Amino acid sequence: MGIGRRHFLQTSILGGAAAALAGCADGDAGEADDAAPARDAGPPAPTYVPFRGPHQTGITHPSNAQGLLAALTVTARDRDALREVFRTLSTEIQRLMEGEPYEERGPSFPPLHTGAVGNPPPPADLTITLSVGASLFDDRYGLADRRPQHLVEMPFLANDKLDPARSHGDLLITISSYHEDLNLFALRQLMRVTRRDLVLRWMLDGYNRRTDTTHDAAPDGRNGGGAGVRNLMGFVDGTANLTTDDGPLERYVWIGPDDGEPAWAVGGSYHVVRVIRMFVEFWDRTRLAEQEALIGRRKATGAPLDGVVELDVPDYAADPDGEITPLDAHIRLANPRTPETEGSLLLRRGINYSRGFDADGHLDQGLAFVSFQRRLQQFLETQARLAGEPLEEYIEPQGGGFYFALPGPSGGRWLGQDLLT
Repeated sequence: MGIGRRHFLQTSILGGAAAALAGCADGDAGEADDAAPARDAGPPAPTYVPFRGPHQTGITHPSNAQGLLAALTVTARDRDALREVFRTLSTEIQRLMEGEPYEERGPSFPPLHTGAVGNPPPPADLTITLSVGASLFDDRYGLADRRPQHLVEMPFLANDKLDPARSHGDLLITISSYHEDLNLFALRQLMRVTRRDLVLRWMLDGYNRRTDTTHDAAPDGRNGGGAGVRNLMGFVDGTANLTTDDGPLERYVWIGPDDGEPAWAVGGSYHVVRVIRMFVEFWDRTRLAEQEALIGRRKATGAPLDGVVELDVPDYAADPDGEITPLDAHIRLANPRTPETEGSLLLRRGINYSRGFDADGHLDQGLAFVSFQRRLQQFLETQARLAGEPLEEYIEPQGGGFYFALPGPSGGRWLGQDLLT
């Protein structure tokens, strides 16, 4: 055990264990490692991203270096005003994603853009995803009978310490691109055109800097790694994430016409956000052997404890007593790789974050865990398996929420049109 763990926890952290990291340290709530794509030589040249399609592009577009989450409260006076908010957001989102320039007006008028990144902004794989929270379906706009059947306000789960000021929201806007200034520009433009009817509730920005996990291949020449990013605990993140092929997405991510959901929801997805603080000073005082046992992977390479390289699939059947990979290791609980748990796989799109430090002088850093799933139960089943895991001593979920990512704007439609008409 790390030196002074209990004393450190009691005197410095002032809290107990936290709720499930749900795949942040490893990504093993996804599909089998051998399905993960091999790491390429580098990212392709940035481009503008199409807005229209049956699903929102940002859900499956490859993760970018910078991300931003902004939850908002709707203050629109009635449903007509709410419709106008969604139409306006859709127009502005399309303009931003597809790089349509803004009109340059005369000096007697406020400019239509901030000028911070040029006009139009440069291609940077900018995507913007719009999701709705359970609170939008209260009695303000007469939408109660159209609420997705499993959408509720995120409850306190095992060992949560949710801050109401950093949780929930009527709407959630997720922005991702190669550059932080592009994300901030997009947020300001969206707020500019909806300021009368939307108010920020909470926001969080972060990053996913790509980095080689290892340059070493397996002795038989197999690719050495696949995830390409690490979380702030220093472990590879996303090794076993779902691929974005149509088959896995149709099975695990997109709402289908036979799912018992409102007709307008088909093509959307349940959207989970968990802002999970990591007690990094405490973690940094823990022996490497214990860190690897808690996660179930080698820190340097990302390989499972019974493997050689990151993409090796752990063989739990050959280790029934947990002599190699502990039975309560994070990756083993998150994805036991059994027929009974195969249905709870998730598409994860998390980002690392840093909010400076707290009043006690401790670094406020962690992971915004983000997942998309066809059934909210997929996340809840994974969460239940992780409840009580030893890793809880090092993490604490402090915010986020449950949302529903709207279906994509096919044809000439706007986001949320079938919900609101």
